[in-house]
Parts: sequence; structure tokens; C-alpha cells
Amino acid sequence: MTILVTGATGTVGRQVVAELVRRGEHVRALTRDPAKADFPAGVETVRGDLTDPDTLVPALKGVTGLHLITFGGAYFAPLTTGAEIVALAAKEGVQRITVLNGGGPSLLQDAVEAGDVDWTLVMPVEFMANALEWADEVRTADRVAEPFVDRLSAMVHEADIGAVAAVALTEKGHEGRTYTISGPETLTVRDKVRILAAARGRDITLSELTEAQAAERWQQAGMDPQTVGFLLDVYGNTPPVGRTVVDTVERVTGRPARTFAQWAADHADAFRTRD
Repeated sequence: MTILVTGATGTVGRQVVAELVRRGEHVRALTRDPAKADFPAGVETVRGDLTDPDTLVPALKGVTGLHLITFGGAYFAPLTTGAEIVALAAKEGVQRITVLNGGGPSLLQDAVEAGDVDWTLVMPVEFMANALEWADEVRTADRVAEPFVDRLSAMVHEADIGAVAAVALTEKGHEGRTYTISGPETLTVRDKVRILAAARGRDITLSELTEAQAAERWQQAGMDPQTVGFLLDVYGNTPPVGRTVVDTVERVTGRPARTFAQWAADHADAFRTRD
């Protein structure tokens, strides 16, 4: 079978591609700029844009499985082309669709659920890869500055998200399921900083910001007021789903979810001072 992965150059998309390759599947990776893409050997790279469904017609030829994201264009704007994409997929004989939920309802997700193709929704909590946002400051100042340092997160390794999606795309029994995906433990910011320090072999100072300091810092980094407000709300009032451990990874893939210590060990170089 041929499986088309959209958002293939993203944090999760790359993991879906890698896991499908590991499972021996023929993978077709969709990107706006194939010349800049860098995928494992054997991956077929094709040009396409989810905001322009006509560009997907060649990419969908012979495809039996399709991994979709719910956003496209500038600043992760929600896709408005879901109905057209689903109709094209059904016309080309796609048998299974997975959707990476972007954190809320979407027109694309609605279209997939209303369509005739078997679907599975993949709903991860906070990505472990979000910790890379600290990398520059850790390298240059041995410091992390964050608000709400005791907030709880059941953050998930992006490779585990890819693994769950790959299983749903290649095995039966996952049709019509919504899979919330978490890591194996609930951690505070203090815990994450401690684990990162151990992985890189050098202490990291944690500075707690007030809400006003965090808002100013994020605005200076270029975030719009809506995004700043969203972050303050989700960090200050993390919903239960974001701090609750579930066994989805082990139940779907047959192996335990990866820990943040494993993620930190794999990415330790990103946090080490460069001579």
C-alpha cells in the first residue's frame, strides 16, 4: 500500500513518516517545497498544498492511507478545505485516514468524521519537543525562565504520536476511534528542567516569571495578543486531559510510552553550550 503523509516536515509528520518506513510501508510525503525536504531513503516526496486541494490530485493517486493535519498556510491557520480534501480522498480510493488534532474542533476534522472513509483521530497532549523552545537560553545562560513552574503536564514524545498514527493507518480495529495520547508520567516545569540538566551534564537555573513578565517576553518574541492570552490560560489552568496519564501508546503499539528522560537524552546536544 502507499500512504500519503501531509505535514510531513513537521514535528509529528516526520515521526509518522519514520515509523511507517520502519514498518516497511511505501510512504509518500507531501510538502510545499520538495527541494528543501529531507526524508529517509525510499520515501517518495511530492509537491502539494492542503489549502489548494487541486494540487493533491496527483499525490493521492494509488494511495490507500492518508495522514492529515488540520491547519495550513500562515500561522497555522485552520484549514477550510476539509470537505474538498475528503471528497478527493474518497474518489481516489483512500481506505483509511488519520487526523492529527490541532487542539480543538476543525472543519477538516468535521469533514473526515462525516465522510465515507474509515478514520482515526489522534489527539496528543503537550509535545516533549516543546522543550526545545528553551534551548537557546539554556545554551547561552544556563537558565530557563517560565511562568507557572509547578504546572503539571503529561507531555508525550512525538515519536509515540507517530507510532500510534502509523498503527492506525496500517492495521484494522482503529476505525472510528479517538486516541488521546500522553506520556507515561506527569511532570512540572521544575521536573523537566532537572531532567534536562542531568541529560546535558550541567545545572540549569529555573526562574519563575510572573504572568505580566511572561506576556511581555512572549510579545517581544513576536507572539500576537491572542496567542499570549491562550498560553497564559492553558499554562495557568491546564485542563485535566493535559495532565492525566493514559495508556494509549502501550495499548495501541504494544510497548510503553517513552519518558521525558529518554527524550532529553536524545536531544541533550541541543541544550549544551557550544564552544
